[in-house]
Amino acid sequence: MAIPAQKHDVFQAIADPTRRHLLQLLGDQEMPVTVISGHFPMSRTAVSKHLRILAEAGLVKERKVGRETRYRLEAEPLMELKRWLSYYERYWENKLNVLKRFVEQDDESGGLTFAPLGIVEPEK
Repeated sequence: MAIPAQKHDVFQAIADPTRRHLLQLLGDQEMPVTVISGHFPMSRTAVSKHLRILAEAGLVKERKVGRETRYRLEAEPLMELKRWLSYYERYWENKLNVLKRFVEQDDESGGLTFAPLGIVEPEK
């Protein structure tokens, strides 16, 4: 039996600030949509649509408890995002190392000149 394709991927799901906030809320505990919607200045229907996108991306699981649907964070799909970001981390580390060497070199000379950035300390 074929597994249905996801309608939204992790990157699409977390692109919206409301959905990122939802993930933060659900990181600590499972909640029903009535409680979740109290944290947002929008209708319960709008919150439910955001939750559905997160569920389609596999980031949120839902379960029925009586007549209530409760939602909880499913963090495993975020590993895809972490792997993608870790590839680019080496570029950030390189830039930070260059900046560190620049600042340390400047400290050794005793002056605060930022000529490579086009900023020079005024003379006294």
